[in-house]
Amino acid sequence: MEKPLFDIPSSTYSTLSESERYLLEYIHKNLDDIATMSIVTLSERASVSTATIVRLMKKIGYNGYTSFKYRLKQDKKMVDYDDQLGDIDVSIKQAIKKNEEEVLRTIQLQSIGQIEDAVQKIYNAEKIYVFGRGFSEMIAKEITVKLQVLEKVCENHDDPNIIRIKSRKMEKNELAIFISLNGETPELVEACQNLSMKQVTTITLTTRIDSTLSKLSDMTLLGYKSDQSLFPEYEVRSRLSLNVIARILLDAYVIRTRNK
Repeated sequence: MEKPLFDIPSSTYSTLSESERYLLEYIHKNLDDIATMSIVTLSERASVSTATIVRLMKKIGYNGYTSFKYRLKQDKKMVDYDDQLGDIDVSIKQAIKKNEEEVLRTIQLQSIGQIEDAVQKIYNAEKIYVFGRGFSEMIAKEITVKLQVLEKVCENHDDPNIIRIKSRKMEKNELAIFISLNGETPELVEACQNLSMKQVTTITLTTRIDSTLSKLSDMTLLGYKSDQSLFPEYEVRSRLSLNVIARILLDAYVIRTRNK
């Protein structure tokens, strides 16, 4: 892939206006429809001006809306929509394609430059803390174990009080990695605020670019989250995209540090 869809470092994201951030989130949630929308239609549906659309496209690295749409159409070819699962139950087929979409969309959202920066921050950190709550704890623990195997000094914490306390004691030469599906877990947000004031580097893996954690973090690695859930009454939505990002990040770390 030549260029990720949203190659947006935190420094660039911080320059976006509120309307541009809203538009970015709208596009993220409606990727399939955007590819066939005119700029006027997008303007009407997102309730923003066409000038805002053009400004956003230029800020995220495209010549204009047309080149962005072309990229979207090219990426849609990555997904296999042929009916190769014809003999499988319709509901199960939909579940398979939902997971396929989450993986492919998440890969499309990654920036090589951001992954390289994250790898360097992990390499330079004297100690790493990985924080996650709920179902994100499993991903946090996997990251911690793999970093420990790679001989990095690394701790994992999921207790709210411990997370808050640790964030107040961390040093500038350390690094915090947050795992949060929606980026609004109160104790993680508080910890990130503490670290921001102490100028400790933070990396967040999430599916919401407009979340509080994303705005506070030095770097955000964004995953794609489907709106569909088989457990709508519970907060057990898929963390598949966060797993994909974690694996890409750790694989990249191994590759880049193998010969150092």
